[in-house]
Amino acid sequence: MNAIELRSDLHKLIDRVNDMSVLSAIKTILSKQASESDFWEELPLNVQESVKKGIRQVENGETRTHEEVMQKHEKWL
Repeated sequence: MNAIELRSDLHKLIDRVNDMSVLSAIKTILSKQASESDFWEELPLNVQESVKKGIRQVENGETRTHEEVMQKHEKWL
């Protein structure tokens, strides 16, 4: 089933519903989904680049354990 067929099936099902609480619940679900945006696109470019850099470092094995970081910086803690 593709998206067009699924939408058509949903329309048919909704058209048969007479219960206002069910219709309200469907509206709430669909409204919430439609209003949510991808937070990634809202991040500043410098933050996106920093996250991408961190992901590359992890992929390249350029990581340190929590204990290593704590040892290195313990004089400031």
